[in-house]
Amino acid sequence: MTNTIKAPSAAAPVLELSGVTKQFSSVRALSEVNLRLFAGEVHALMGQNGAGKSTLIKVLTGVFPADHGDMRLNGQSIRAASPLEAQELGISTVYQEVNLCPNLSVAENIFAGRYPRKGMAGAWAIDWARMYRESRELLTRLNLNIDVTQTLSSYSVAVQQMVAIARGLSISAQVLILDEPTSSLDDEEVERLYGVLRQLRDQGMAILFVTHFLDQVYALCDRITVLRNGELVGEYPVAELGHNALIAAMVGREIATSPSTSAAHDKAGEQPAVWLATKALNRRGHVKAIDFTIRRGEVVGLGGLLGSGRTELARLLFGLDRSDAGEISINGKSVRLDSPSTAIRLGLALCPEDRKAEGIIAELSVRENIALALQARLGLWPAIGRIQQTTLADGYVKALGIKTADVNTPIGQLSGGNQQKAVLARWLATQPSLLILDEPTRGIDVAAKQEIMNEIMTLAKQGMAVLFISSEMDEVVRVSDRIVVLRDRAKVGELPGGTSDQAVYAMIAGQA
Repeated sequence: MTNTIKAPSAAAPVLELSGVTKQFSSVRALSEVNLRLFAGEVHALMGQNGAGKSTLIKVLTGVFPADHGDMRLNGQSIRAASPLEAQELGISTVYQEVNLCPNLSVAENIFAGRYPRKGMAGAWAIDWARMYRESRELLTRLNLNIDVTQTLSSYSVAVQQMVAIARGLSISAQVLILDEPTSSLDDEEVERLYGVLRQLRDQGMAILFVTHFLDQVYALCDRITVLRNGELVGEYPVAELGHNALIAAMVGREIATSPSTSAAHDKAGEQPAVWLATKALNRRGHVKAIDFTIRRGEVVGLGGLLGSGRTELARLLFGLDRSDAGEISINGKSVRLDSPSTAIRLGLALCPEDRKAEGIIAELSVRENIALALQARLGLWPAIGRIQQTTLADGYVKALGIKTADVNTPIGQLSGGNQQKAVLARWLATQPSLLILDEPTRGIDVAAKQEIMNEIMTLAKQGMAVLFISSEMDEVVRVSDRIVVLRDRAKVGELPGGTSDQAVYAMIAGQA
């Protein structure tokens, strides 16, 4: 895919970045990246996880200084040294997590740090009447009629995001950056936000819209910039870049529009009964009414781009989050997975996406890390003794080829691949019926990846159900007997084992 750049008109961009480079130690997060934002356009910034989107936003907003490159606002070279300086220049940002003060009123949040004053210098006071009046006027521009004297926490996340946008308007922003603003909104709230952004666009504002939801790009945006591995892939008018082409730009290869007919993961004989099933499983802002089944001995892959609802579904199944609608059944019996301890007791296990933050306890030994989940399943009593822990850990170290001096080595001293194997061993020790693997091969070397993939296949042959989640679509295709495809938090279809990654991407893109 070539670096296509086309201007919308003869007008100069409001904001232009040229050759921006940012390096952290040995990692080059951005390499000679260009970006142009025009007045009266909503511009999508797209790319997979690690593409450089967040770093680029932080350079734009003064969180990080660029190592090289130029940034121009209305033709004038600028360099914001802080988010406050960026705001003073007219660049405002609304983040995925609303970074306002929930204990303050709506009006106080809008004008925080810039309260209108009355009185003489040295004896001034906040002009509350003016602040409330101007807050109402700003929110009226966003078609929002609320009591601005009430605390922000008394309103929904959707309203809080509107307040964050109003704050941007209050500083006379020329450029509005929205980083995943719809991640916690339902469909009705998303449509309301669309209306606000279209209104601001029509008033001449330049809007940078960061999202993982393809449908939102085509519903709202005028132009797309794609990053991959910290580099610019290209800038494209939305009308000239279809779903397939956009995905190809993001993942780095062309996507076929017809499913592959390569050999499937055929399993002879009668299929086992369904072990776990969901019916219209829903969590507002996370997943939408998902129907899903998995059988013993089956590897089911979740296919979807980042933000499609893969991890959110895994968290619901393991009781980390609670559904607000729908049903989960195990062996045909309805169950309520309201906590991880309940999930473990019923035979589920989860190797989480973030190994460092949610998987290992770095200061504890390999032995202690492996014994954790089994102890949780047994409860506080009886305690698993040190000898039993050692025997258990030694067995899995040998079975999984975990490279460690001994089982008493702090797990934080192991390589990433060996830490991942130890986390896998922890859950295998509970002898689960369903093992959920969320990005089990992320950040580990090729050899360790292959060993873990081989172990997954072995576990399935032994009768364990496995739910496999990976951003590497070729891994999903390679190990799965069936692939459930997600897009924008909803299930859009299923594909059989032996299909191609191109077929999965085609379904994500909306192809038949």
